[in-house]
Amino acid sequence: FYEKIIELMVGIIGAGISGLSTAYFLQQQAIPYVVLESAAKAGGYLQSQQKGAYTIDIGANSLLCDQALLDFLVKIGLEDKITESNAVSKNRFILKNGSYKALPTSPLALLWSNYFSWHAKKSIWKEFKNKTQSPENESISQFFERHFCKEIVEYAVNPFVMGIYAGNPAELLVKETFPTLVQYEKEYGSIIKGFIKNKAGGRKKVITLKGGMQQLPLTLAQQVNVQYDIQVIDIQKDSTQEWRVKTNKGDFLFSKLIITSPTFQTANFIENYAPDFAAALRKVYYPPMAAVHIAYKKAAFSHPLNGFGGLHPTQEGKFTAGVIWSSAVFSNKCPEDEVLLTVFVGGTLGAKHFQLPDNEILAKVHAELSSLYGINEQPVFQQVSRWQQAIPQYDLNVLPLHTFIKNLEQEGIHIVANWYKGVSLPDCIHKAEEVAKRIS
Repeated sequence: FYEKIIELMVGIIGAGISGLSTAYFLQQQAIPYVVLESAAKAGGYLQSQQKGAYTIDIGANSLLCDQALLDFLVKIGLEDKITESNAVSKNRFILKNGSYKALPTSPLALLWSNYFSWHAKKSIWKEFKNKTQSPENESISQFFERHFCKEIVEYAVNPFVMGIYAGNPAELLVKETFPTLVQYEKEYGSIIKGFIKNKAGGRKKVITLKGGMQQLPLTLAQQVNVQYDIQVIDIQKDSTQEWRVKTNKGDFLFSKLIITSPTFQTANFIENYAPDFAAALRKVYYPPMAAVHIAYKKAAFSHPLNGFGGLHPTQEGKFTAGVIWSSAVFSNKCPEDEVLLTVFVGGTLGAKHFQLPDNEILAKVHAELSSLYGINEQPVFQQVSRWQQAIPQYDLNVLPLHTFIKNLEQEGIHIVANWYKGVSLPDCIHKAEEVAKRIS
């Protein structure tokens, strides 16, 4: 053990996308920093594998980019690796009454499609004249049923939310997950009016990176200062009012701290300094999720796979939560005469399925896919990847964190993590830039 004193330097705990992005933005402003990472490599939940001819993304499968984010990717040197999605990816499907139906691509298109009943379409017309306001701590399901009807909640909102959060929309808070919708309601009454009036923001692109999404953290990690295999054990205010960070490789002294680690890890090292905050962190729920990558010969399929994928509402009673048609969305994911699918099992509403052994999950997935897609052959490739704690849930348990975080910021601790103010990759990169500006 040795003591390492680093004066007037920012300490960043965690080398996932949040920590690496924060380090990059601090570096751009010539602010000294160091990233402490407990693992032997960077990336956190953003992991990719090359399995022979198959490019497998275990975490995020794609990135929804506006122009600012695309510019960021180019600036860090990923321009040659950016791959835009194929045109068919604009089509999204939801399982309804046992078969896939295309989800209309705009609020007004909902009125003219045959996806919803006349009762549901009537609720869409009525939403234009909404005068109600979201009560305190309203769930996503309650918000949309108040604006529309139960059918739209069950067959549009809930599967979409499950695809993002792997959570239960009846428990997730709308003000935490979709604050823009609550703002639209305040400004326009109707959230459809809000979408229409704010459409000028520009269309976003769905992209991936050659070699998998892990290229993003790996590229950043090569450009910033990361020290690996360093486990943070405890943090305390030093007698000089700086932060003393105790690790398995000695002590570090920082002027400010930026925490990017998951709640269940953060609670362990912050407990002595802020025990009430640690207790609140431990209440944040991360449901388990398994990603099943499975490939078949194209000739075995009767389904055209003409879209991004299909979501499976809970009402359909399926084993799987949804499927990304990976080789349809992006080319070169697998051999040309095959199709590659990414199938999701688990989440808050399907946690019991996650507990099954790999061989049972694979058997059930193949059986369900065979029924849904008319597959008449065995898979040529299959793999199960598991996250015991996948995505933080923005339910009532996250609310107490806000007050703690506000107080900690006054003391020199900042949070840039997917459990606070947005779970997506763009959210994390944007938060990193904002915190770096505040620190400067």
